[in-house]
Amino acid sequence: MLANFVGAGGRLLGIPAQRKKRLVILRWLAEEFQPGRRYPEPEVNQVIGRRHLDFATLRRLLVDEELMQRRSGVYWRTGSVPNVGHDPEAWPKLPSESP
Repeated sequence: MLANFVGAGGRLLGIPAQRKKRLVILRWLAEEFQPGRRYPEPEVNQVIGRRHLDFATLRRLLVDEELMQRRSGVYWRTGSVPNVGHDPEAWPKLPSESP
């Protein structure tokens, strides 16, 4: 189902109107954010903007569907969505993982 909405280069082709399909997209998008890390709103916009131009709508939907939380302009991924994919290369390594 994800392939129907994601084009070349991992860009989101559109935001599904049907909630069930939209949740698949939002869960996929939530994996872009490292669990436990706090993100200022401009950084959230940048991360989402790499996938779709309408980052404001997607950011709001992530919060509305409780995939992310927000307080005072700071966002974080909730613990309700496991990272079933892989950690993006952009994620910093933990000190224990350094050589």
